[in-house]
Amino acid sequence: MSTEILPALHGHVAAGFEPVADAFLANWKDQDEIGAGFALCLDGEMVVDIHAGWADRKKSQDWKADTLVPVYSTGKAIAALVLARLVDRGLLSYDAPVADYWPEFGAGGKSAVTVAEALSHQAGLSGIAEEMDAGDWFDAAKIEDRLARQVPLWELGTGSGYHPVTFGFIADALARRTDGRSIGAILREEVCGPRGIDFHVGLPESEHERTAEHAMPRQVPDLGELNTARKLAFLKPWSSPGRRGATEWRKAEFPAANAHATARSLARLMTAYADGGKLEGKRFISEATLAALVKERVRGPDKVLPFDLSWGAGIMRNVSPGFYGPTPETVGHSGWGGSCAFADPVRTLTGAYVMNRQHHYLAGDPRPVRIIEAVYGCL
Repeated sequence: MSTEILPALHGHVAAGFEPVADAFLANWKDQDEIGAGFALCLDGEMVVDIHAGWADRKKSQDWKADTLVPVYSTGKAIAALVLARLVDRGLLSYDAPVADYWPEFGAGGKSAVTVAEALSHQAGLSGIAEEMDAGDWFDAAKIEDRLARQVPLWELGTGSGYHPVTFGFIADALARRTDGRSIGAILREEVCGPRGIDFHVGLPESEHERTAEHAMPRQVPDLGELNTARKLAFLKPWSSPGRRGATEWRKAEFPAANAHATARSLARLMTAYADGGKLEGKRFISEATLAALVKERVRGPDKVLPFDLSWGAGIMRNVSPGFYGPTPETVGHSGWGGSCAFADPVRTLTGAYVMNRQHHYLAGDPRPVRIIEAVYGCL
């Protein structure tokens, strides 16, 4: 428990949402927060956009409005939106086999795995089974070859098993084989760049100076009983990208694992989920495509994360265990260490929490949970 004086709060809080700011600052009292941001958009209006604390572990650099931070798996929610846009354009079909677009993927008994099944973590590829160097993740062709050849880690059709890093490679392979561009490039050229949204998959080195420094968790996450799928996803020396240094890691495009964002940028992007497929009031994907994106593809005990989960085509549905407030129709995603983004289509509400103090919770970190509870208490 921290006994330090609370940091100064910066940003905007609309009248009636003061308890959200109080909940946000409470994380410095009892959760040892360092620096963080939270943003909330209601009916197209940014009603909360706040930040506080420090961008480095030594607490010598203030967290600013444009401080970027890696949000890890929270970026999967945005990658899923990019693929939905390709579905909307007729380049992809959720119901088609992945092998229709990426023929090599059909090896190892995966020929029938559909795009929706792959994006809902049902392809049996939660990690790379073949021993490799952690630096191999920086070679997309090499990783795609291994994923294409790999035999599923569990019997297909028996449920989901979270793909922490490989999800991004499967999604990116589909994007490049249909649109011709990577997910990061589509975001830069077509989604975020034209709208001035400060969200990046593949962060230019010119932006690295404004990126927050992370403090690693003080304990390991509780994965439950270890199985092969969990070990390969999280616990092997090659389970995540490494050995290239922070600069190369930030520059690389790992759509499932290294998106850099502000809370405001995430809350803005998530409006496409909350407003019938419109992004900040303008059509982004059709209502039919949005319905297919958030439609339940699988539900039950996940083989990698120790939760009962409900997955759409790349997005977590709030049915169970309900990390994102009381509305079952809400969708969202959490990232390693505590970040999250959510969208409530009933309230036309989106929110996002980002931070640099990483906790060990795999989802449902008490810091954003407290803030989200305060949000709904204000509505």
